[in-house]
Amino acid sequence: MQTVVWFRRDLRIQDNKALYHAFKELSDKDELILLFQVNPEQFIENSANHQAFFASVAFFKEKIDEKAHLQIQYGNPLELFSELKKTMPDWNKIYFNEDITGYGVKRDQVVKKFFAQNAIEYFCYQDHYLHGAKEIKNQQGNPYKVFTPYYNQWKDILKETPVNVKFKSDSVYSEMLFPQDEKKFEQLVENLPKQAKIGEDAAKRQLKKFIKNSVANYEQARDIPILDQTSHLSQYLRTGELSIRTVWQALQEETISKGRSTFQKELCWRDFYNMIYTNFPDQKKQPIQAQFRFIDWENDEKKFKLWQEGKTGFPIVDAAMRQLNQTGWMHNRLRMITASFLTKDLLIDWRWGERHFQQKLNDYDPASNIGGWQWAASTGTDAVPYFRVFNPATQSQKFDPQGKFIKKYVTELDKVPAKLIHQPEKMTKEEQEEYGVVLDKDYPKPIVNHKERRKQAISMYESSKEYALEVQSYEANE
Repeated sequence: MQTVVWFRRDLRIQDNKALYHAFKELSDKDELILLFQVNPEQFIENSANHQAFFASVAFFKEKIDEKAHLQIQYGNPLELFSELKKTMPDWNKIYFNEDITGYGVKRDQVVKKFFAQNAIEYFCYQDHYLHGAKEIKNQQGNPYKVFTPYYNQWKDILKETPVNVKFKSDSVYSEMLFPQDEKKFEQLVENLPKQAKIGEDAAKRQLKKFIKNSVANYEQARDIPILDQTSHLSQYLRTGELSIRTVWQALQEETISKGRSTFQKELCWRDFYNMIYTNFPDQKKQPIQAQFRFIDWENDEKKFKLWQEGKTGFPIVDAAMRQLNQTGWMHNRLRMITASFLTKDLLIDWRWGERHFQQKLNDYDPASNIGGWQWAASTGTDAVPYFRVFNPATQSQKFDPQGKFIKKYVTELDKVPAKLIHQPEKMTKEEQEEYGVVLDKDYPKPIVNHKERRKQAISMYESSKEYALEVQSYEANE
């Protein structure tokens, strides 16, 4: 008999629930098939996000193949499982870690019917979060919409500890089953850009480095982009090269500090966002708050392109967008600033920004709200009021006071002093000549007036609320 372990976004051996249970429950007579399926339906063309993920898959396969073999199939999951059953008719069990959001949940609903029809037992596990989306509810048995009461319950619930996988190479079926599919996979990954620091070992090293060097000062340092003292664990959690239980365990072994408590709360936010996404599965398409479904977005394509390229005339926004373009990553504080700027200053639909971040961010994960678009646009839960509008200059002065981060990416402002770096449009002609940056030639003037746009944005949101009430009243009386 054959048992399958189906890897998806859990590209690791240790602390992997599905793999742990498969080995633990495997009889001496059975063989274990390790499997990853490449589904072209999920491809995002010309995407840094796509490239980073498959680079991690290729690295994971390379490591598995050193002691066993990771089988690759290429195509639609239902068709692939049918092919696998024909190839291995004695296959009767499958283990995998669950997906309950987005494409993953729909895929799993389809293949579970196939497993049932073909007498294949399936075992799936909540592996990606400290607490699953259905675990924590309010007194009425409903999901929370506000973070604080969710956190107050979350922090008092016991967390699972890591599981130790005893990998037995001699129990793994190591002959290549689908050579043509593996060849397609090789072609897919052969020209991918080289990714630094990928894989399970690299993830553990980054966790150790963060805990040792940064977690104690996390509360103060996390918002300062030039210090770069965020955890840098999000990409590894997104691919599953690192388990969230392993992160939690390492955190609990660290001395209690404000930084540790703050980072612990960040892990709760991750669970909270997953809960929201699970209970509001259309959140990538529709605002969670119905009152904001009638916003009259401006959607200026020229301004959107300038935002993408980091040419808005707002230095902190431009530096952040250029960091994203150059590295495939963006500091968390800057994600909030750029998202707020797009939706509140440029009055561009948050879904445009969501799609752009999905394509560009190495660590993009809608279930963990990595982009934060609903919240930046204030169309999500009540966590952020709609009238909260980040002032780019104020944010810049607060979190990059000397302009060091700005100068790292907006190099044309390299000679501009700190007192002018946040609003270079205030430079006189003489100062422009002195610092070697002529506005609208070397660096653009602001493409919008923040003060005016803030008023316009708030008015736009209030108009949507008023119209939503009219619609609600009409429907109630119809």
